[in-house]
Order: sequence, then structure tokens, then C-alpha cells
Amino acid sequence: RQVIFFLLCVCVWQSGAESLRYSLAEEMERDSFVGNIAQDLGLAPSQLAARKARVVSEGSQQLFGLNPSSGVLTAKESLDREEICPQSETCTLFFTLFLDNPLQLIRGEVEVVDVNDNSPVFPEKEMVLEILETTSPGSRFPLESAQDTDLGSNSLQNYSLGSNSHFSLATKTRNDGQKYAELVLDRQLDREEQPVLNLLLTAADGGSPPKSGTAQIRIVVLDANDNTPMFSREVYEVRLDENSSPGQLVARVEARDPDEGSYGKVQYAFTQLSKGSRQLFELNPETGEIRVAGKLDFEEAKKHEMMVKAADGGGLIAHCKVQVEVVDVNDNAPEIALTSHTASIPEDAPPRTVVALFSVRDRDAGDNGRTECIIEGDVPFTLTPTFGNFYELRTNAALDRETTSEYNISIRATDWGQRRLSSVERLWVQVRDVNDNAPAFSQEVYSVWVAENNRPMVRIGSVSARDADAGSNARVQYAVVREEGEEQGALSVNTESGEVYVLRSLDYERVRALEVRVRAVDGGSPALSAQAVVRVAVRDENDNAPVVLHPGGESGAGELVPRWAPAGYLVAKVVAVDADAGQNAWLSYELAKATEPGLFRLAPHSGELRTARAVAERDAARHRLVVLVRDRGQPPRSASATLAIALLNDFSDARGRLSHETPPAEPDQTLTLYLIACLACVSALFLATGLAALLMKVRRDRRKRAEPLPTFPTAVADSDAGSLPRSLVYDVCLATGTLSSDFQFLGPLLPCFPA
Repeated sequence: RQVIFFLLCVCVWQSGAESLRYSLAEEMERDSFVGNIAQDLGLAPSQLAARKARVVSEGSQQLFGLNPSSGVLTAKESLDREEICPQSETCTLFFTLFLDNPLQLIRGEVEVVDVNDNSPVFPEKEMVLEILETTSPGSRFPLESAQDTDLGSNSLQNYSLGSNSHFSLATKTRNDGQKYAELVLDRQLDREEQPVLNLLLTAADGGSPPKSGTAQIRIVVLDANDNTPMFSREVYEVRLDENSSPGQLVARVEARDPDEGSYGKVQYAFTQLSKGSRQLFELNPETGEIRVAGKLDFEEAKKHEMMVKAADGGGLIAHCKVQVEVVDVNDNAPEIALTSHTASIPEDAPPRTVVALFSVRDRDAGDNGRTECIIEGDVPFTLTPTFGNFYELRTNAALDRETTSEYNISIRATDWGQRRLSSVERLWVQVRDVNDNAPAFSQEVYSVWVAENNRPMVRIGSVSARDADAGSNARVQYAVVREEGEEQGALSVNTESGEVYVLRSLDYERVRALEVRVRAVDGGSPALSAQAVVRVAVRDENDNAPVVLHPGGESGAGELVPRWAPAGYLVAKVVAVDADAGQNAWLSYELAKATEPGLFRLAPHSGELRTARAVAERDAARHRLVVLVRDRGQPPRSASATLAIALLNDFSDARGRLSHETPPAEPDQTLTLYLIACLACVSALFLATGLAALLMKVRRDRRKRAEPLPTFPTAVADSDAGSLPRSLVYDVCLATGTLSSDFQFLGPLLPCFPA
């Protein structure tokens, strides 16, 4: 703070040190040359233009202008000293020169030089004096003064009187420096000889050439009146507030005349009263009361001096002086004059940025003219006094357009009067947007679904992101973040609206879910962005029919059932799978066709085929069953399988029961060899299946994607699906050719052999 205060003092000292003084004769033409500021400051005109030089006159009217290209100061209009400074001996106009980069204030003044452009003027063209013929020589009679608004040698200098045999003229000067004339009686008047005298009074100024004004003096010689009116005081001094209302009593002058009749009746009248005072006061000729007739203004005239004459009916007169001192009251509110104003600033403007420059002026005097400025409300701005009565409006904190886009700043200037007056100047400052906000999605994760086998380019949802900035900084565009993986190309997003589309038909059995990242980018420079995840769940449709794993083949499979099988005997298990999911994969089993419907029953949920009753001797030896497998999709899909069942008394004739021809018998050694080969194949297949399962697990861990559906095998030995546990599923290797290569496995039986 001490450093800032020191720099401010240096700036003010330098500004005060560089003062410009010029003079200009009044009544000069418009755009008259006043002075060359660039030459006086030792600056090139280009420097003035670069530093945005401007001139601001004090007061509400701008009287001077600066040509930045030449650095010449000119008067904007013809100046009349008598109008600008009516009550001042010297007329000096002040202005301030403002320079930017860096900020510099230079005070200047222009003295308006008086020229002799006004002639002396008498308030009345004819003055009438009634003088007794008994008036003794040497008597003096004050005359109405002529008014000349010029100053110095151009003002009123002397009076002269036309030649006559009775009167001479004496010129005197009042305390305020104005000259007035007194008519001096040199020789006794004689009414009978000459009742009326006409004299010519001339007032001349000291200009070159001089100007003059004349008035007629008409002297009426009266009969004798030996008593002159007498005032109680020669000088009446009055203090009067400037806000005195019209009609208020100022003073009451009183003169007494001991004569009787008309010679003792006194009449009062103003003499030697200026034009301005004549409009402000009125005198009752009967009572001598002086009252306020107009509006007093301390700022225009601080004192008024009036001469009052008292005349009796015989023409004798007396004079007194009334001096009125106008007391200042706080009747002028401070005036705020805006010099420069920045209508908008960027929201990233640093603190202490200058927004406006203005001055405060109060026309009152003393404490009534002292002012202070504050900012109303809680806004991030502060006022800094600079030079004289100038203030700078600066920011004092960081701005955020998203919080407040514009400020209505109320600057209040208040004076120090007993009845404090104030005025308010309101400034609008807009905060320009800067791209400081990234787009924000309404959700971090968007979850949508789509039915499989969809049409390409179908809309499945939308994403939405908003940017708190404005204009192009708030314009958001969307794009899919491309990553590795074939499913990444399945989705697309509309650049403007954020609508999400599926580009191709999806298959639930291949891809159950998709996940992509969508980026939202604004239009700022540099651009800001944000990302969100779009998860697409593929809904399964019933587009896959059940697949029967057992019994397999087109011709079905054969099963052997002993004739001693009781009711509930497990004949076979129908195993089927459905590539769909959920309800579409729920399977039910039923017998569509049977040779003897009452002998077998099929479990609708497990697919187990059991005997419905005990097998009888009368039952046919061969049975053919058609099993129908149906899912629960809409519409449902189904598959069928055929089972050939042979009823046997002994398993030795199993081969003959299952075929239509009688194959040759084979030795037991060949069957044993085949059994060993089959076991070896089963072991090798088991090892291969385990290794394949391990490789698939490792592959799934690497991909980290949605779990794919299993690939359904075409044989029972390649799958672990179905209703049976793995321990009850056996791998069978059958060679093509003769029936001697067939191998049948029968489930465990608990037969009850007859004795």
C-alpha cells in the first residue's frame, strides 16, 4: 500500500507540475486557436493521438476541443466573458488533459481576456430630480450609475455633464470599485427664473476606441422646504440565506421628516441598484420595507449593495445604504461528470482493471461543497481517487460471467452539508464471455437398449451436454471416441443433436452389450471437452430354434429296455439347448408321437424318458417315439427328435433287435480291443476339452468384453450343456461299417432276476 500511495503521489505531483496556461480574447470566432499543446508539452502530435489525448472542461459545458492530429487547442464556440464570468474580475476557465498509456492528467487554464464590446448603459434614460430653490450651493445629489459589464480599462471610467450655469459633476468610487456620479449645485436655483433644467449626463469607458452612454437629467425646482428627511442609520447590514423565499422581509429602512403635510410625508425608492439586484429585491415606497422578490443564489452573487433614498413632499431627500450578505446553504447536489466509460470487459480481466473515469463537482462552498463518493450495493468494483476531484472505477475481484453477466453500478456522491445532498450516476458494465467452462453431460453413463436384428440407422436414444458459456463458446458438438474393437463402429452420434444411432443390425448371440465413449466439444478457442459413456444392451429376440443334442442324427437313436423294467425306469434323457436367452431359452418336452402312448412318459422340464408302467410280455418288441422340444418365445420355436426303443429279454440279442439283419457273431477279444480304443479316445478328448476351456477363459479375460454366447456343438461329446451333469455324459466313438463296431452303453440297472 505504501508503494502504491507513493506512486500515486508522484503521479499527482507530476500532473500538478505540468500545468498549461493560455489566454484568449472574448468574442473570438468559433474554432479559434488557443494554444499548441503538443508543442508546449514537447510531444509529437502522433504521440497525442497514440495516447488518446482528450480535453475535458470543468463544468457541464465543454468549451474547448483538441485536434489529436495537430495537437492544437481550439475554442468550440465564441466566448462571452460577461456571460461566463459575470461577477469576476478575472475570467479563467479550467480544463484537464487526459493521456492514456500511461494515465496522465495535466491541468490547464485559459484566461478569457476582456475586450471593449459593451457600452455603459444607464438603467433609465431620464432621471428626474426635484430640488428646492432654497438648496444651498455645494449640495450633492447622487445619480443613477451607469452599468458597463466590461472590466478593467474597458469598464466605466468617468462621467461628464453638459454645459450649464448651475451644476457641476463629481465622480466617486464605491468600496466595490464601481464609480458613480454626484450632481453638485454650484449656484443658487431660482424657481421663478427657471423652474426646470435639462442636463445631459454622459458615461464613458476607457476602451480604445471608447464607448459611451447618455441619460437626460430633468431638474424640477421646488418651492422651499426647510427640513430634510433623516434616516435612523446610514448603513443597514443584513445577512440573508440564499434559500429565502420570495416575500421574506430583508430590512426596513426608516427616515423621519419633522415637517407637516406633504413636506413631512416620506417616500422611499431605490437608487444606484444593479440590474441583477433590482430583480431580486423590492421596496415598499410607503413603509420602507425591503423584501425578497426573486431567487437568491450564493453561487451567482455573494453580496448585494443598494442605495435607498427618502424624499418628502417638498422634494428634500436623504440617502442610506443597505448591504445584504447572502449566506450559502446546501442547495446544490454534487454533479457527477463521466469522462470515459468501458461498456464491457472480459470475465478474465485481472483485478484493478480501470472501467470508468469521472469527476465530482459541488457548486456550494465550505463543507457544503465537500464531497465523498461510494458504490452502492455489493459489486466487485471499487473507487480510487486520482487527481483533484477525479475518481477511477476499478474491479477489485475476479469476474464470472456465468454467475453475473452484467452489473448495474450505482455511484453516489454526497456532500458534507448539514442537510446532506447526493446524486447518483448509474453505469452498466457487461461481462464478456471467455471459454472457461467445459461442456457437462447430464449423465456420466447413458444406458439404452435395442432389440436384436434391428434395422440399420435406427435411433436408440440421445446424449445431452450443456456449456455454461455463451455464444460460440457454448455451442456443443458430439462425436464418438474411436477405440479398438469391432463393436465400436456399430454406433454413431449426431454432431449437433446428440442423437445416438445403430449403424448395423445386431445379433444378441454374438454381442449382448456395447459400450462406447462420446465426446462433447465446445466452439471456444481453445476448445474444451468432456466425455460420457453410452452403454447399449441388446435385447434378445426368439430367432433361434432349439437344438436337440441327444438323441442326435437324422434317423434318431436307439435305446434298449429290459422287459423286466419297472414303472419309472429311466429309458433315456432328451438333451436340447436354445441359443437364445431368458424365456426364449426355456424349453419344454413332450411326446408328439408314440407306438404305444401309455407305455412311456416324458418329463416336460427335464426331458427324462421313463416307463409309465411296468413292461409286459404283450408289449411290442420295438417302439418308435417322436419327441417335440419347444421354447417359450413369441412366437415359439420347436425341434423334434426320434427315439427307437427295443424291449429285450437278454442283452445278447440287442444287436439283432436294433437291426433288420442278423450280423455274424464276433469273438469277445475284438470287443475288448474296441473298448480299450474307445477309452483312449475318451481320455484324449477330455484333455483336449480341458485345454480348449482354459484357452477360452484366457481369451475372455484379455478382451474384457461382454461374455459371448457359447458355440453349440453338433455332438453330445463336444458340449457340457444340457440337463445331465458332466459325470453322466459319456463320449462314444463309433466306426462306420458293420454292426460289429457298434458300442452301446446301458445305464446302471438294479435288476431283480428270478430264481
